[in-house]
This record gives sequence, structure tokens and C-alpha cells, in this order.
Amino acid sequence: MTMSPAQRYAADRQRKATPALTEFANLYPFGLDKFQQDACACVAAGRSVLVAAPTGSGKTLVGEFAIHLALETGRKCFYTTPIKALSNQKFNDLVERYGPERIGLLTGDVSINGEAPIVVMTTEVLRNMLYAESSTLGNLGYVVMDEVHYLADRFRGAVWEEVIIHLPASVSVIALSATVSNAEEFGAWLATVRGDCDVIVEEHRPVPLWQHVMAGQQLFDLFVDDDQQIVNPDLVRLAREEERNHNTRHQRPARGGRRARSALTPWRSDAVERLQRDGLLPAIHFIFSRAACDDAVQQLLAAGLRLTTSVERREIREFVLENTRSLPDEDLMALGFDGWVDGLERGIASHHAGLLPAFKEVVEHLFQAGLLKVVFATETLALGINMPARSVVLEKLVKWNGESHVELTPGEYTQLTGRAGRRGIDVEGHGVVLWHQGLDPRALAGLASTRTYPLRSSFQPSYNMAVNLISRLGRHSAREVLETSFAQFQADRSVVGLATDIRRLEEGLDGYREAMACHLGDFTEYAELRERLSRREKNATREAALRRRDAANDAMKELKPGDVIIIASGKRAGPALVLDPGFGRSVHDDRRPMILTAERQVRRISASELGGSVEVVAKIRIPRHFSPRNSNDRKVLASQLHEAAAEHLTHSTGKKKGKGSHDRHSDDEVITEMRQKIRSHPCHGCSDREQHARWSERYFRGKREIADLEGRVSGRTNSIAKRFDRILGVLAELGYVTEPREDTKVTDDGRMLMRLYSEADLLVGECLRRDVWRNLEAADLAAACSCLLFESRSNDDDEAPRLPKGEFREALSAMADVWSELHGIEERHGLAVTRNLDPGFAWAIHRWATGTSLQVIMMTTDFTAGDFVRWVRQIIDLLGQVAQAVPADDPMRLIAHEAADRINRGVVALTSRI
Repeated sequence: MTMSPAQRYAADRQRKATPALTEFANLYPFGLDKFQQDACACVAAGRSVLVAAPTGSGKTLVGEFAIHLALETGRKCFYTTPIKALSNQKFNDLVERYGPERIGLLTGDVSINGEAPIVVMTTEVLRNMLYAESSTLGNLGYVVMDEVHYLADRFRGAVWEEVIIHLPASVSVIALSATVSNAEEFGAWLATVRGDCDVIVEEHRPVPLWQHVMAGQQLFDLFVDDDQQIVNPDLVRLAREEERNHNTRHQRPARGGRRARSALTPWRSDAVERLQRDGLLPAIHFIFSRAACDDAVQQLLAAGLRLTTSVERREIREFVLENTRSLPDEDLMALGFDGWVDGLERGIASHHAGLLPAFKEVVEHLFQAGLLKVVFATETLALGINMPARSVVLEKLVKWNGESHVELTPGEYTQLTGRAGRRGIDVEGHGVVLWHQGLDPRALAGLASTRTYPLRSSFQPSYNMAVNLISRLGRHSAREVLETSFAQFQADRSVVGLATDIRRLEEGLDGYREAMACHLGDFTEYAELRERLSRREKNATREAALRRRDAANDAMKELKPGDVIIIASGKRAGPALVLDPGFGRSVHDDRRPMILTAERQVRRISASELGGSVEVVAKIRIPRHFSPRNSNDRKVLASQLHEAAAEHLTHSTGKKKGKGSHDRHSDDEVITEMRQKIRSHPCHGCSDREQHARWSERYFRGKREIADLEGRVSGRTNSIAKRFDRILGVLAELGYVTEPREDTKVTDDGRMLMRLYSEADLLVGECLRRDVWRNLEAADLAAACSCLLFESRSNDDDEAPRLPKGEFREALSAMADVWSELHGIEERHGLAVTRNLDPGFAWAIHRWATGTSLQVIMMTTDFTAGDFVRWVRQIIDLLGQVAQAVPADDPMRLIAHEAADRINRGVVALTSRI
């Protein structure tokens, strides 16, 4: 398209304004999209940015621009991901582009070139760096948060918010998210806690996505219009016919209570052949079952499908052998290596969490290289891993969520089908849903046309988070930090604004402290004495005024018409004649007597105007015909009032003098003592004392404003900080922190807990503190740690798991007692944090630690290789935390290291290699 002169001028002006962006864009063979240009311009301007865009739209390019800027300006950039697989993948991509000397990787169990200018890491690693105030954070300019919508994850999402809150203000955050419907809300929170933050939302897919339904051997378009609004009437007719036939036949459910297979449901082999014939491979075929994914591979092999050429098969075999040669033959046999390679050579594979991590990495690489043509996968593949396809197939629209079968949400459907369409390769992508019993085309259209889903925070303070915050910030500031979380922002957006105001005011307090610094001593201490004295005097004055008012009220109850009283001060000061004692509606009402002043004015007067006790100094008879409106009547009485007042004055002269000149606070011993302390303080003699005092007034005014804001915050319901207070209550009861108050401190046991990042952090800490594991050997300790991490997939609680014998069983019993005690304490404080022990993996890890082969463990347990390796890696991580938490000379450190070394072997150790 030819640009107008104005457009050419604007484009040239933008290029000149952001030369780094122009240089970066020239690195790519394709032009940058508008949303990419806008987002990169924000980064170049030093602003944070949230980019919400569909899968495959190229939003990671904005993160790569931050890397480019960091290298150009001599600063650091951290690229964070939610899972290790993504970190590994990004590390390899960046090494290929920038070279190994400029790129580092930190994933907890892997550390490569950690001081490089560009470091890829999991978010937990960055969180731990921030808590430890690592020197690696020096000169950090940018943090890229890939897949930031992962903060909705129930277990690990809180880490993202911790990082966003704690990053230094000088760091620009580049948050990359799937398209979420509340991107503006999330961006508003980022702006609140990080400062300037632009929100860039892109809903357009660079590669159009077409939706289909495969019924029998036919591939139907889901929509019949270009705007994808009108559902294909042929599909609606098929659904009606199937429902009518089903009702007519009164078809009985199949075995297991499942609905019978629809005659229109294509066989998996037929579906793949149809996609191949239409040129729609490579494809990712999503099945929400690990076993079903593996079965699908076997079904295609049994059907004789071969989707690769001889050249591709040779290339596949060479790559596989090269990347698995370090695995022992016996392990390969246990993993069904030959059958797996056979499927790969035919262009067919599965991908799920039960697969050995090394095998998954091979599948990912071969698919990216275009050598695999169809991969049967569970939804875990949808999380950010770079495996785009020409087509995505969904076998059903229902999945098992761990508790029940639930329908896919629009967000899940969008995330899964979003992988269809490879930018720069495919003209269009295709989402295909296989027909199945009960499919409603209109409901499917609703899923397909709803492109976004809301992002909900999963943030909750943990025990480990609490001690780390207390240690770094103190209780007061820690609560404020929690009030700025996205979870609190969503619960009550105003609380975040208030908490941010508090933090801003507290930063101002630091400046005031510096300005009022005195060379003679601690002026803050001196100013606090003056402030306390001022408050004490004001309180004394107020209390005295209240006493005088009460006394005046009591005295006024005794007043009668004709009484002459003396008003000591105020605009009514002088003698007054009571015309009407002013009885209220009840005995509890304040009296407001009507008086006649010496100036002939008639007024109602309150107790506060009298200023103290009321003394009747004379009596005057008021004529019955007296009228307050008659000036002559007022004149006569006023004359008598003057005479009575003069006579009273004559009689009172020379008697006891009043206390008007006496210091009204001299009888307050505390005030007297405070004044003495002020006069004896070193800063009292400073020549700049009053100048310092002016800054101190601002300081205390700021503290009062903070107290007011804190009162407003504490009045909010469902406060994250209130949960934090309950957690502190548990920690104080157990001795990890001192009693919850303003100066709460972390104890030695609390510092141990600071190094335990497990979900069972408190239970681990108690086991260490109480020496529950003191008599365990390395294999027993590994088994004990497994009970804190493992979660059985089966809901069958009747069958007791096999357990190692000896000391482990005693330790497990003691751990159960500790858990029971903790559970009671947590319930008492209104918490339900620590889950129960699960010994379902103890026997397997104990045998692995004592040298049993993978083949034997696979044959004698129900664990898949992927599950086994994943749990072992988590146990290794926890053992590392245990070793770091105990003192250097504690024997437990050596046992924990030995246990980790024993189980980090074979297929487990292989997962640590790139």
C-alpha cells in the first residue's frame, strides 16, 4: 500500500525517534505489526508494558526487543518463564542468536552463566533472588515476564505477583499475556504498583483461524460466513437427526455408564488420513487423557500409517539416538524405547506429563523441525511451548479436572486452538473438532467466537513469604506490600491506591528524617518527645475543658431565675443575670439558660461558654411583669446587675487569687517529667533546633496521614493483609517470629523457614526443629520428603500404600503427629494452609535411592516415567532447601546432600542437561 506524504513523514519521524527500534526491526525478514511497534516504542521510552495478544501473534518479539536494548545500553535483562521447559527452549533460541557468552540460564537445578547480561530463568528463581537481595540484580534494567497470565495458577501464580511488587522501581517490566478480557484491569494494577505502564491489546491473529467439525469422512466448516457468526445449517441438521434417532431407539448407555459412540465420530486414523489428504498436517491432536494419547499412537501404528519420507525417517533416527545415548540400555528397555522410536520415524508421537522429560524434549524439537506430522497431546502442551501446527484437533469438549468431568471454557478452547497456523509458513490455521455424541454446533460456535477470558489472581501469603517479608521490611511495611497485590486490587481496587499512598508518604518520612538530622544527637527522638508533650498537653487541655463543662452542667442544674453569675471568659465574659434556667426535655439534656448581660443583651448560653464551674454571686428579684423584648425592663435589670457585680468585686478583692496566671499543666506530673527530659536532651541546645523542628512537624503530620490511611485500609473486608496477620499469629505461637506487633522480628527458627519454599514449608520447618528426621539415613530422608510433596492421582483411599520399613515408619508417625498439631493451630487462627501427608511415593523413592533400577520400579508401580522423574526432581529440590536451611555443621545437611545425590541418577539426571 502506498503511503501518503503525511504517513511517510510520521513513519520517518518515528524511525528517527527510536533508532534502536529501527535497528532491531531490520533483524527480521518481516515487518513488525502495529501492536509490536507500539509495544516496543513503550519499552524504548523506559516504560513498563503489558502486551495481551493471541498465541502465535508474535508478542515475544517485544521481550526480545528488551533484550536488544539491554545489550545496546550495557544493562541486564532477565527473561522469566513459569516452567523449566519454556526456560530451556528460550535459552536455546537466544544462544543461537546472541552466542553462549551473552546468555545465562537459571532454573533451580541448572545454573549456566548466571552473571551474563541476559539470563533466562524460572520466576521462582527471580523471586528468591529478590528476597536474598542478590548482587546479580545489580544493573538490572528489564524483566520480561512471558506467559504472565500464569499468575492465575493456583499453586505457583503468587510468585509472579511477589516479583512484580518487589522489583526495584528502576526496572521496566515487559509482561506478555494471552488475550484476556480484563487486560485493562491488570494493566491498571501494574501501573499502580510499578508506575507508568502501557496496555497493548491485540485481538487480530496474523494467521487467520478457520473452525471445522469432522463428522464421519466429511470436514464441515463450523461457520458459513466470513465473519464467523452464522453456524453451518448442515451441522445443526446433523445434530437434530442424531438426537432424534437416539430418542427413537432409546439407546442404552455403553459399559461404564458412558454414552454410546456416535456413528459420525471418525476413527483417529481416519481423521489423520483426512487431514493429510487435505494438506492440513502437521497437527496437534488434543486428548485429555495421557493413556488415550499413547493409545492413539498405537492405533495409528496398527493402521499402518506412515507420514514421513525416507529422508525424514533417517534424520529422525539420527537425532533421537544422539540425544538419548547417555541413557542406560536397561532404562531404555523399561521406557519402551523401540516402540517410541518406531512411532517417531513414522511422524507420530504423544506428548504429556507422563512422558520422560528427555523424550518430551525430543518430540518438541522434531515437531518444530517439521519432522513429526501429528502429536497426540494433553492440554499441558498449550502452556507456551513453541509447537505451532497447521491444524489443531480437539477430540472432545469435555475434560477431567481432577475431580469431575467439566466442559472446556472459552479461554481454554482459545488457548488450545490458538496453536493452529504457523506465522511465515501457513496462510491460514485450522481448528477441527471431531464429532462426538451430544455435540451441539451452536454451543461449539459460542466457544469459538469467545476469544478472551478473565485473569484472576491466585495470590495468597504463605508462611515462607511472611518471614521473608518481615525480615526485609518489618511487619508494618510487609502488610502494605500485601495490600498492593493484584488479588487485593481485584477484591477492592481502592485499597491498592491507599496502600500505594501510604508507601509514598513513608518514603517522604525518610526525607524528613534526613532533613531534621542534628549533629548533637537523635533529633527524631527529641522530636518524638516534643510531639508526645504536645499531645499530652492538648489531651490535658481537652480533658480539663470536659471537666469544666461537666461541672458547669451540674452547676446549671441548680440555677434559678434571678441568680447573678460571673462568666469568666469568652465573648460573654462578665456578670449575667439568669432569666430562665433553660430546662431541657429530660434530665440528661444540657441546660441552656437564658441570661441578661451587662450590655442589656438577652441570650441563651451553653456550658462550654461558661468555661467552668458556675458560682452564684448575688440574687436579683425579677418583676413578674418583666419582658425580655422591652428595652426599659432590660435597662432596669441591667443596672441592678451592675450594682450586684460591683459589690461582689469589692468583697472579693484581696482574697485568694485565681489560677489564671498559673500554668494549668503544672499539676500533671507526667507533663513535668516530659518537659524535664526535653530540656536535658542534647538536641535542645542546638542552634538550628527550630529549623529541625519544622521538618519534624512535617514528619509527624505525615505519620498522622499514614495512620488515617491505614485506618481506612484496615476497615476493608477480605483483606489479604488480614490473612497475613493470621499467618503471623501461627508463626508467633510456634516461635518463628516474635509476638505480632509493630516491631515483630524473625527469630533464628524463622530464618531457617526463610529458606524453605515448599508448599509444606511450615511442616518441613517443624520436622527439622523437632528433630523428627534425626535418625534417618539418606534413603529414609528422601522417602520422608516425598510425603510432603506427593499427591496421589487416584481417589482410592482404602488401599494403603507400600512403605519402607525401619526408622522411616517411626518418622512418618511423628510427622503425622506434627501435622495434626499444626492443623489444630491453623484452625484456631482461622487458616487451612498445610495439606495432609501422602506416603504414596515413599516406597518407590526409597527403592530408587537404594539403587533399584528404573525397569524394576516401572514394573512394580503404576507410575509413568514422566511422573516418576517429576516427583524425584521435586524431592531433590526440597532436599536442597533442607540442606541450606540447617546450620553448616548440622549432620542433617550431609544426609540431605547424600539423599539428593543418590536419587539424581539415570533418567533423572538426564533432565538437567540441555
